[in-house]
Amino acid sequence: MIRSVLRDLASGPIAVQMRRFLVVGALTAGLQLALLWLFVDIAGLNYIVGATIAIEITIICSYILNNAWTFRASQNTGVSEYLSGLLKTNLVRGTAIPIQLGVLAALVEWMGVMYLVANAVAIVVSGVYRFVLDHQWTWG
Repeated sequence: MIRSVLRDLASGPIAVQMRRFLVVGALTAGLQLALLWLFVDIAGLNYIVGATIAIEITIICSYILNNAWTFRASQNTGVSEYLSGLLKTNLVRGTAIPIQLGVLAALVEWMGVMYLVANAVAIVVSGVYRFVLDHQWTWG
């Protein structure tokens, strides 16, 4: 079963979307880490507060890029449809925020992991959840 899932990700019907989603995710993860560093080390915010703000900014950036490239075959066009898709992705990704913040806090507080490294791990953990829901609902 695991081999079948991996095969589908490499050459199945959603393989191209998954690869594009990963590219967009990598770009916005880099943006999120940069923003988090700015908010914590430059602005002096608590890492959880900084992460929450950085996550919301990257949710919007991810939607713009995913709508234009990853899911262009089912792209949200027109003002109403575009804004509806933005709301849907905010709901999807908003539900992933507690997952990401929970992993971040657990790694920092319980395991002593540096907050930027912990956030990178948290992004990956919540990424699978976000892809499945975005694929099925936001652009489904």
